Amino acid sequence: MPNRLATESSPYLRQHAANPVEWYPWGEDAFVAARATDRPILLSVGYAACHWCHVMAHESFEDPATAAVMNELFVNVKVDREERPDVDNIYMQAVQAMTGRGGWPMTVFLTPDGDPFYGGTYFPPTDAQGMPGFTRLMRSVSNAWTTKRDAVHATTATLRELYANAAAPLTPSGTTGADTINAAVATMLRLYDTEHHGFGDAPKFPHAMALDFLLRHGTRHGDERVLGVVTESFLAMARGGIHDQIGGGFARYATDREWIVPHFEKMLYDNALIARLGVHLVQSTASAEIERVTRDTLDWVLREMTGPEGGIYSSLDADSEGEEGRFYVWSREELRTVLGEHYDVAVVAYGISAIGNFDGHTILTSPLPVEIIAGRLDCSVRDAELKVASVRAQLLAARDQRVRPGTDQKRVAAWNGLMLSALSDAARVFDDATYLASAERLSGFLVSKMIAGDRVARTWIDGVGKTPGFLEDQAAVAAGFLSLYQATGMPEALDVARALATAMLRDFWDADARSFYDTAHDHATLITRPRDISDNATPSGSSLACDVLLHLASLDELPAYRAIVAHLLDAVAAPMVDQPLGFGHWLGVADRFVFGAVQVALIDGVDGSRGLQDALRRMYVPTLVLARGPATTDPPMLVRERPAIGGAATAYVCRDSTCGLPTTDAAEMARQLRHAVRRVQ
Repeated sequence: MPNRLATESSPYLRQHAANPVEWYPWGEDAFVAARATDRPILLSVGYAACHWCHVMAHESFEDPATAAVMNELFVNVKVDREERPDVDNIYMQAVQAMTGRGGWPMTVFLTPDGDPFYGGTYFPPTDAQGMPGFTRLMRSVSNAWTTKRDAVHATTATLRELYANAAAPLTPSGTTGADTINAAVATMLRLYDTEHHGFGDAPKFPHAMALDFLLRHGTRHGDERVLGVVTESFLAMARGGIHDQIGGGFARYATDREWIVPHFEKMLYDNALIARLGVHLVQSTASAEIERVTRDTLDWVLREMTGPEGGIYSSLDADSEGEEGRFYVWSREELRTVLGEHYDVAVVAYGISAIGNFDGHTILTSPLPVEIIAGRLDCSVRDAELKVASVRAQLLAARDQRVRPGTDQKRVAAWNGLMLSALSDAARVFDDATYLASAERLSGFLVSKMIAGDRVARTWIDGVGKTPGFLEDQAAVAAGFLSLYQATGMPEALDVARALATAMLRDFWDADARSFYDTAHDHATLITRPRDISDNATPSGSSLACDVLLHLASLDELPAYRAIVAHLLDAVAAPMVDQPLGFGHWLGVADRFVFGAVQVALIDGVDGSRGLQDALRRMYVPTLVLARGPATTDPPMLVRERPAIGGAATAYVCRDSTCGLPTTDAAEMARQLRHAVRRVQ
């Protein structure tokens, strides 16, 4: 018999509907049952693409004997962390405090009132590698609840203090200025892997937000070393196994320093952030390779991850046919069979060797620039490109016959907002009608399915929007509509962004605590109101909100918005310097705040403003705020009372509301932009 998860909308929860565990979804019913029977709650948190979540499910949750112990001793609750980041955040804090680390699957034991008292991540079915077996652990926890209740309450009291401290009003940790930014850059450079690029050792994450900040900094200061870090890191990832060389898109992270062996799950948010970084790098470097990889990533999203109504799915699983990475790896014999006489081209292009690079199989990489491939194949660069493209098409067609990894088809508003920004930027920079149409279609989906009035829902699947949105949803979608406005000049996009930002302040800002919270004022009550200000795999809701406020402040002259951002930046000033990789998006906000946005008002002439737009689109302008005219019923302040000179399209280039002379000449506009970008404090 299916359990209570069978009627849930989350694909991850439905994966567990046939478990012999008597799962509850998160909700009051579980807590009522726990209080009625005086049993603790066993909370299990994971997500659909998580490999180790599947492992623990197969080993324990699908095992009748293990399930019997769970059902006897606990009220069992299963949560999709992507659907309920609030629940995940609260209990992850507890697990990290108790164990010093976190991750998924997350396993936490709670009192019937929801207070955590023990937790961890993955537990094996029997004792292994210093970890207790899951059944033994459950019996021990149950025994503590029954016989050592005072000790349990002492633990919950300690964790309540942790939550109280985390929810206290934010106070300055320093003053955010140019010195803060320079110190953070210096810390990043110390963490840079000069041999394999990127940051740190294995496992290795893309850190797209940190790289995007460094691109801003290097461009603004003309620092070739910093710019080299960004370009080399992007290319190292693009040429490694973390990048799907055949289908496009990036995996979650690499398990090695060399970027070869990925953790194979693909997440929408990673690909949105990496694609947007790629768009900016193309503007900065004019690299054909970076443009190809960026387009491949966006094309994969549009081909494989976009629903029929325009919304974009959350993730692709790491596993297929019960094995991690099976969909992506190749044996030498498979490659020979598929490619025939073209096998030798693949050997050169994709780094294929006799022994492979992954348990005797091969994860395809692209270690060589096309110029070197052409030399080794003794052909022209153009011919080499055609040969590699043919091989790639053959491999993609063959791979499409395999059993595909599972797709989590729920649409998460925040991640769709990030992708709306990426698609909009790509449409503008590449002058690409397909990306523009996709961005407009995605915006239509968000407006019609995920925005009710001025509030954003968290998820949408099977025609149902579920769970009120969180701060990151409200802010990321607002940011996406600001990007769409910059790409199109559509006043409707700006109207949506303004409305969402106003609601964001109304519902998530707390004037007494002088901070944003991740849940709205009217959100269901939890044991604490969560507030996570650090940037993790995605930008924090607070840093996204601040970026939106600064952007709108530059469009509409709103000093009150800047005052909010100033306070929050000072609150994170010290951790931005000490842990810059965990505050990558915040550092981008700090750059915009300290050095000012570069504001461009484009006023259409009798024939539009195509020439000026073409000059602007391929020029990398950090913290660009672009407004388009002529005026509409409620134009941004940036374009008001700014006429087209002599009826010709005119550009006004400003920084911190100090503007150069209006110009109708694209070359003069570019000169003013370069001056505005490089004019630092």
